[in-house]
Amino acid sequence: MTQLYGFLAAARLPDDGRLPPERELAELLGVKRAELRKGLAVLEREGQLWRRVGKGTFVGQRPPQLLDVSDLAQRSNPIQVMKARIGLEPELARLAAVNATAGEVTTLAELNSACRASTTWREYEAYDARFHHQIAEAAHNPILLALLETLNAVRRAVTWGRPRPSHSSPPADHHSFDDHDRIVDAIAHREPAGAADAMRRHLQNVEDRLIGRSP
Repeated sequence: MTQLYGFLAAARLPDDGRLPPERELAELLGVKRAELRKGLAVLEREGQLWRRVGKGTFVGQRPPQLLDVSDLAQRSNPIQVMKARIGLEPELARLAAVNATAGEVTTLAELNSACRASTTWREYEAYDARFHHQIAEAAHNPILLALLETLNAVRRAVTWGRPRPSHSSPPADHHSFDDHDRIVDAIAHREPAGAADAMRRHLQNVEDRLIGRSP
């Protein structure tokens, strides 16, 4: 244990705090692997180390895990999901206007066209989900992207009321078409504030229809 404490105090570890593999660490400390494992177990119980199967042993406290999606979905409702989207997605659109590559803007425009060309609601909703995810990817912030993906998983698990008939299709004047056009235009023209505002207005329109404020 003394050697292990000394190593942790003096070692220059990678940024993620990962320790060397057990065999290598035992050789560095001059101890048997069984003795090393006992020492590591003690430090883990003390909260000084944590382990992840297949990844290794890390110095520090175990990071918090993302909330269980099914549990979160049971404690959420569609309005709360929409409020979370309104809080997150305008910032993703703003960042996309700054960071999107030309190829990502092209893909976004293609997905927007596919939304308009959809012949069923199911097809439209699939392209709509890809449209919003593409904006998140174009923001080039992996943390915000992970948050959106978690939110989308919750959204899929939350009951949204009566589903649309599978044989029907979005009307030609569906409000999201023009909303999407404004979002794509602002991102393509590198207008961060305009992109954020267009996304916020779009999601507020969706929220209004969800709670019956708009036809």
